[in-house]
Amino acid sequence: MAALPGWMLLVSLLGLVAGVAWRASRWSAGRSAPIRWSGLAQVPRRYLVDVHHVVSRSPLTTDRRDDTGDRVARMHVLTAGGFVAATLFVLLRHLFGIGGWVTAWLILASLAAMAVGTAIEWRRRRPSRPARLSSGGFDRLPWSLAAFVVFFGVTSLPAAGIAPPIAWASPLAWPLIAIGVWACAELYVGMALGPMKHAVNGVLHLAFHPRPARFEPGARDTALAPADLEADKIGVETAADFDWNRLLGFDACVQCGRCEAACPAFEAGLPLNPKALIQDLVVAEVGPGATGAYRGSGHPDRDNRPHDRGQALIDGEAGIHPDTLWACTTCRACVAECPMMIEHVDAVIDMRRFQTLEAGATPSKGAATLDALREADNMSGKPAAARADWAVDLKIPLLAERGRCDVLLWMGEGAFERRNQRTLRSLVQLLRKAGVDFAILGAEEADCGDLARRLGDDATFQRLARANIATLDRYEFNEIVTADPHVLQAIGREYPALGGHYKVRHHTTYLSRLVVEGRLPAAAGEAMALTYHDPCYLGRYNGETEAPRRLLEHIGQSVTEMHKSGERSSCCGSGGGLAVTDIPGRRRIADVRMEHVAATGAETVAVACPHCATMLEGVVAPRADVVDIAELLADAVAAAEPSEEAWRESA
Repeated sequence: MAALPGWMLLVSLLGLVAGVAWRASRWSAGRSAPIRWSGLAQVPRRYLVDVHHVVSRSPLTTDRRDDTGDRVARMHVLTAGGFVAATLFVLLRHLFGIGGWVTAWLILASLAAMAVGTAIEWRRRRPSRPARLSSGGFDRLPWSLAAFVVFFGVTSLPAAGIAPPIAWASPLAWPLIAIGVWACAELYVGMALGPMKHAVNGVLHLAFHPRPARFEPGARDTALAPADLEADKIGVETAADFDWNRLLGFDACVQCGRCEAACPAFEAGLPLNPKALIQDLVVAEVGPGATGAYRGSGHPDRDNRPHDRGQALIDGEAGIHPDTLWACTTCRACVAECPMMIEHVDAVIDMRRFQTLEAGATPSKGAATLDALREADNMSGKPAAARADWAVDLKIPLLAERGRCDVLLWMGEGAFERRNQRTLRSLVQLLRKAGVDFAILGAEEADCGDLARRLGDDATFQRLARANIATLDRYEFNEIVTADPHVLQAIGREYPALGGHYKVRHHTTYLSRLVVEGRLPAAAGEAMALTYHDPCYLGRYNGETEAPRRLLEHIGQSVTEMHKSGERSSCCGSGGGLAVTDIPGRRRIADVRMEHVAATGAETVAVACPHCATMLEGVVAPRADVVDIAELLADAVAAAEPSEEAWRESA
């Protein structure tokens, strides 16, 4: 026979269903996207493996109040696991009368686990919470969780044979009923409308994720999908222009602030907080009065403004400020740190596409840079033939003259900059030393289109990509080698959607292979106080973190790692077009990154990206020397060769 706790839980679950249905009506206002029902079966693995892989890592913060990742993971497992189990057993025992005292004891065991998790959550926010965590309804969670444990624990004691039956009609039971009503409303209805909404929305988001390939073992789904240039509207102007499952993804945000702690723009005081941006999009989706007020850190030096459903998202007066949109470096640190697998960068690019292609609102030097790309097929606006001027004395063969080669060396935009010409010259020296059969395209090489795509000009990206694909398909080569991770990403991961399929290797990956094959012997030089800066588009986007370190080890250098390194590295500040949009902040991202370098005590910072080299060398002295790994390796190889005098003596 059903008891009051069972009926109370049933009513609460009906409220949850109604709330989720209301939210679903908001998601359905978005654009259509494929519904992959098979994702429902993948939820347990995606939650227990992918989500908890992120949760179990410690947050990228130096806040001493922050818990370790293991502690947070235990908190979630105990609290969420206990809550789900208790819900199931309460329904069985108190609604359907199944299980007798055994089920009652299972309720108590589940609540005990939940109580331990609640205690960890309580300690996490008191006496003061880490700055990255939101307050408001989240500060009430320990109370509502504790109330849930108390109510269902006390009401299950009689069924377990520990206490006499409860006289529900007695005034003495009314406080207990009030506790139960409040706990159920906060938690179950809260899973649809309140701070716990990520619990259900998160499960649905994991099931219908817009990037399902992200969950495949060993997969790295980081390519942007091409924009439909024939659509009535390109990009996202209002919340309804997002795909429905992206709107669902915004509602999965748990406001944990891991993205905030990892964001280089936020750390430097630029007007962007990725957590606040997602909440801005949630408000734009449901309306300012239909969700709880955001109680977390805002965008630095920019106030959060309410949105009305249907209005333009980017608006300097009544929406998301344009500076917030353009402050993003597209480094994907927020995406990599998000336990709910939200795709912040995809949302940013979708909004930028509308701003650039429909509204013509690319800021600062971004518009001029795009004009140069459209007119000259490179960012500097120089003649195509000038791309190979740095190599006139090196007499590098042109692929057009030979027809085929083993390795096509892609020069990239670094070929127009004196700083990065040094890297290319070192790379050519190493390839020749190893006996590699290589060539360049010379004047036939156009910009890969990466910057245009990140600035929202997908039309220019697609034009450049198709032109490069047509050029590449005229020749025979085995692989492309580039010193630019942005080229690696564009040609290797984003050209395939347009029909261009090539093997692309970063120069550190290729040089590491040459070292392993014994084609590049190098003697250990004098040890330096050295650290290595992982480029975002090499480490996070393409998963290459070991080859650069193997090369440094090969030349006898020991790397002192920065706090943010490997796939959790911080950005140099050039990505996403920020170097040309030049959104002002309290500090420059490059200055912040050099502070990370200084904290290691390093006198040299090794880099593996022309953009990183330019940005970090732009930091005023005193600072560490900035040297590309190819330059370090070339110096080591040269030092290992016997001098002419030594050769004569040995002869």
